[in-house]
Amino acid sequence: MNHLLFKRFLLQVIIWFFCVSTCILAFASAQQIKVSTIQKKLAEIEAVSNGRIGVFAINTANNMQIEHRALERFPFCSTFKVMGVSTILKRSMGNSQLLQQKVTYTKKNLVVWSPITEKNVASGMTIGELCAAAMMYSDDTAINLLMKKLGGPAVVTAFARSIGDNTFRLDRWEPALSDAIPGDLRDTTTPKAMEKSLQRLVLGNTLALPQRQQLQTWLKENTTGNARIRAGVPKGWVVGDKTGTGDYGTTNDIGIIWPPKCSPIVVAIYFTQNKKDATPRDEIIAHAPIDERIYAD
Repeated sequence: MNHLLFKRFLLQVIIWFFCVSTCILAFASAQQIKVSTIQKKLAEIEAVSNGRIGVFAINTANNMQIEHRALERFPFCSTFKVMGVSTILKRSMGNSQLLQQKVTYTKKNLVVWSPITEKNVASGMTIGELCAAAMMYSDDTAINLLMKKLGGPAVVTAFARSIGDNTFRLDRWEPALSDAIPGDLRDTTTPKAMEKSLQRLVLGNTLALPQRQQLQTWLKENTTGNARIRAGVPKGWVVGDKTGTGDYGTTNDIGIIWPPKCSPIVVAIYFTQNKKDATPRDEIIAHAPIDERIYAD
């Protein structure tokens, strides 16, 4: 999916939430119009893109939410790295030296996308450095090494269950888990389930304060999301996100948005297409016009 399409679409969602946050007296009928308008535009995007969009977003100030195919399964691709790294952070709560432990590996361990680990084969990396590489650069070798340390994908799924997420399922390693085959239940979640887990991990008490702050830092310093959620928010808003990209034109982003002097907005967006070799499509932009008058207080 074209990154600008995310920008145009997300701007609708964010402006809508912002109005709800700052206008306590917003009328329910007006809110319903806004929700239905956004959902209509999402349906239009799906129609012209031959794809499927899943969204769940919530304004934590008042629990107002918007959803589209929020309970349908989508391939999560690299967005799962938030759950994998959080599993490590949870373990570090009982082992203060865990993140400092050195992990050695060889060139044989490297997979296709390894921008950080490929530079450190000779020296190895600490578990903390691998977490940073997985979160901030989406390094696939880094997350594979972390999962090996944990005991495999099933351990990450077990952690998800332990925090109340009964939907998330991680079955494979990188890069196989990003093949995003339509109808394949492996390595999938729903937008609603992922949003709830992200909220628990980043804003809740699942992780102790030091680990939670570290996770927030890695999300905010992510380098792969500038054209997605970050591109759609007003200047001065802080975003922490984790992207995911795979076959079938799968283009995902999950994140926390901190508007100035307002409560956070938590967003999970998943998009996947019908053809394995699908590529981003700029022309879809023309089918997603925004009329900001619908967001007037």
